[in-house]
Amino acid sequence: MVHTYEVWVDIKECAEQLCTTFNHGTTRYEIDAESMQKAGGIACDQARSDYPRGTEYDARVTRLLR
Repeated sequence: MVHTYEVWVDIKECAEQLCTTFNHGTTRYEIDAESMQKAGGIACDQARSDYPRGTEYDARVTRLLR
């Protein structure tokens, strides 16, 4: 059974070419998936697509929406 999960992904991006400073941010996704683990993986994949300069991605599934 597929449920909708709220997933927050923390993203760390290089702020410059040499990666001596970083920008940190968080983005929210609503993900339809069969399990919390799959929802986290799908959200990380989406964040990688949305923020390709990211160097670290950390997903947190916070709640079941539907």
